[in-house]
Amino acid sequence: MDAARGDERGTTERVLTLLGLLQQRPTWTGPELADRLGVTSRTVRRDVERLRTLGYQVHAGQGVGGGYRLGPGQDLPPLLLDDEEAIATVVSLLAGAGGAVAGDAALRALTKLDQVLPARLRHEVRTLSGSVESFGGGRAPVTPEVLMTLAGACRDEVEAGFDYPSGGEMRRRRVEPYRLVVSDRRWYLLAYDLDRDDWRSFRVDRMTEVAARTWRFRPRSAPDAATYVQEGVASRVYPHRARFLVHAPADTVRAQIPASAAVVRRRGGESCEVLSGAGSLDFVLMHVLLLGHDFAVLDPPELRRRCRVLAERLVSAGAAITPAPETKEDG
Repeated sequence: MDAARGDERGTTERVLTLLGLLQQRPTWTGPELADRLGVTSRTVRRDVERLRTLGYQVHAGQGVGGGYRLGPGQDLPPLLLDDEEAIATVVSLLAGAGGAVAGDAALRALTKLDQVLPARLRHEVRTLSGSVESFGGGRAPVTPEVLMTLAGACRDEVEAGFDYPSGGEMRRRRVEPYRLVVSDRRWYLLAYDLDRDDWRSFRVDRMTEVAARTWRFRPRSAPDAATYVQEGVASRVYPHRARFLVHAPADTVRAQIPASAAVVRRRGGESCEVLSGAGSLDFVLMHVLLLGHDFAVLDPPELRRRCRVLAERLVSAGAAITPAPETKEDG
């Protein structure tokens, strides 16, 4: 029985290797495949039939210029990578996961590769990923292991734990991770905080001792991840929040304000709503004023009063100063 299982395993591995060879170049001759697989041409023909049984279109040409080639299909065949190709792919995706455009897609691809990456390659991947850097403003640094752990916990619907600063000290948090959200500056985790019984967003670069737990959870009805995190970053974390009606198209205003600084919502063809926060209401007001569009304060009421005070001060500062009369010196 064990010998039969061994033969079956060997056949399966050989058929997958054959599929990988057919993906590498357009056409292979029977003798070439037999030589690469270490089998006879007859065995190659049998393995080709096994691939056809699995649903892969393998065309066989006749004559001197003939050979085997994969035909077009509706589904992409499984991607088979050797060790060097797997390492190069993972390192490239790690670099992409820190990029501003393809971060989410790269992270999704990483979590899929993480399910099939052999353990013997993990050390090499960690070593090589440490050599990947970027220039420019970039994001707050996050280790690939932390991203992979959190992404895997979201994927597998298992609880996660990590230490996180709160009230001037590090505290252990237990969460049901829902989504990773990437901004132009940072990675965030949207999760249900089990100790606080509510949704929270966490900066990934502030987490330490991150670990996936063994307890599975049933997903709850969750807010939109990107919207929740953006509103938190732009306003909820600040002591003062303000809401404005700006008389300009939403797309125009979004191009003027970083997504981490304000939430811009459409309010009609030529108007939008801007929600932002800061340590000082004067600071928020100044930034909206410098956008260069007409606007009105919606909330809070005290900011309207502050507008009138500052307007009077600006009018006074811009008033013409009457020059002092010239005096004639004696002599």
